[in-house]
Amino acid sequence: MSKLKKALEKARQSRESFPGSEDQAISLPREEASTSSWKGQEIDPTYVQTKIQHIDLNKLEERKIISIHHCNQVSDRFKLLRTQVLSLLRERERNSILITSANRNEGRTTTAINLAISMAQQLDSTVLLVDADLKAPSIHKILGLSVEKGLTDCLLGQASIEESLINPGISRLVVLPSGRHISNTSEILAAPRAESIFRELKDRYSDRFIIIDSPPLLTGADALILTGHADAVLLVVEAERTTKNDLLRMRELLGDKPVVGSILTKFRP
Repeated sequence: MSKLKKALEKARQSRESFPGSEDQAISLPREEASTSSWKGQEIDPTYVQTKIQHIDLNKLEERKIISIHHCNQVSDRFKLLRTQVLSLLRERERNSILITSANRNEGRTTTAINLAISMAQQLDSTVLLVDADLKAPSIHKILGLSVEKGLTDCLLGQASIEESLINPGISRLVVLPSGRHISNTSEILAAPRAESIFRELKDRYSDRFIIIDSPPLLTGADALILTGHADAVLLVVEAERTTKNDLLRMRELLGDKPVVGSILTKFRP
């Protein structure tokens, strides 16, 4: 049985129902989820060049961003996912993970945001959330951010990373929004400048973890190109929508890419 099928089967076996409309079952390969002995120091960043926009935290829950809270079952599930992801990345001395799905509207972006917020709650690391869905970006809409420049502007050489980053008023979390619309996204992402940009994002701060919200894998070439800029891939699978054929096509496309697990979303008991 493939790693993808094993991960999906574990998700199905361990799933539970949660409050809200986007229930989640989380699965990472057990041998890759051991507790890490890495210990860092508490980080309290002061943002100088990064723009600060204080978002309305009360509106996040209605947009399915619930990891901002600490006392509910769903946020606890994201804490479990956070622990597994951080352990995996630290053991491999890596710092970036790409989140993708087969199709649109399967819970990919809300998963990325919830995981990013949960990881930022750790006191010893910072998190960069990158909206790399250049054709249909939505992180800024969900968080309620006002965007002037973003990833596309950096890729085109029309903005620096520093002037494109936004702190949403959540400590240790910085967002790199998608930026302005462009049509030739695959060509831009495959260009040498993109390699340089993503390398800079990964190498600039030793205590930073990067979550890349990717487009769906089966809707175009962008997601597959982006896997080359990430250290690991996490798949979002929607219950009763993502088909067996979708999974087989994803497995074929990803080949030997480092798929570390899956999340089953929108499960109904």
